[in-house]
Amino acid sequence: MKKVTALIGSPRKQATYEAVLEFEKNLKSYGEMDFEIVFLKDYRIEYCRGCCNCFRKGEAHCPIQDDRDLLLEKMERSDGVIFATPNYSFQVSAPMKTLMDRLAFILHRPRFFGKTFTSVVTQGIIGGNAIEKYLGSVGKNYGFKVTKGCVLNSLEPVTDDTRRKNTLKIKKASQQFYREMMRSGIPVPSFFRLLIFRMARTSIKSMLNDNDYDFRHFKEKGWFESDYYYDTQIGPLKKITGNMFDFLGGLMFRHA
Repeated sequence: MKKVTALIGSPRKQATYEAVLEFEKNLKSYGEMDFEIVFLKDYRIEYCRGCCNCFRKGEAHCPIQDDRDLLLEKMERSDGVIFATPNYSFQVSAPMKTLMDRLAFILHRPRFFGKTFTSVVTQGIIGGNAIEKYLGSVGKNYGFKVTKGCVLNSLEPVTDDTRRKNTLKIKKASQQFYREMMRSGIPVPSFFRLLIFRMARTSIKSMLNDNDYDFRHFKEKGWFESDYYYDTQIGPLKKITGNMFDFLGGLMFRHA
């Protein structure tokens, strides 16, 4: 049985919550599913203090003692993760952004390979598409397989036509999410993801050393020598391109 966790950034059980319930209903119609809904408002998530201990020493050395690791464990134990948020001032809600700031170290050290991610965004009028794109980018940089999320209109009063459109969007997003979650194997990285990996490791290798946790993590994982974060057949063209990225990154950081 697959495990899915939906993290909701809304403080209210209204449009965003109802959309997640519909998403859950769809998933369970496709196959047996363990679905957990998590309201971030029910957890203590403090603001990041910008000390950078999670980068330099590792996340275990963060001075903040809150519920970050409890939420992170829920994500790690899931096959699929959904970030659901209302559009607040053209961005995710404050609780969701606070959690994402507390998980910034994962952007340096991705870990959710093989797991699937999507988003649900509710809005009054405009701005939701940019938020969906932003969340998708974060999901990819966490290491997830990302499927396109859904942006739903929830301005009151919601018309019957708008409800029908929202239902179709949720159905399409849930189908894509389910198919990707059920697909075996880990995807071959795109040229862009390959570039991100090669530039990240070149910067870490050039600017850090064994005193830095990011450096030790890459070293222990074998990422300084590997083609990518995980074993994958990238093909001759991507091998050549990857070597070119290494060369260009080396030049860039030597002259920085």
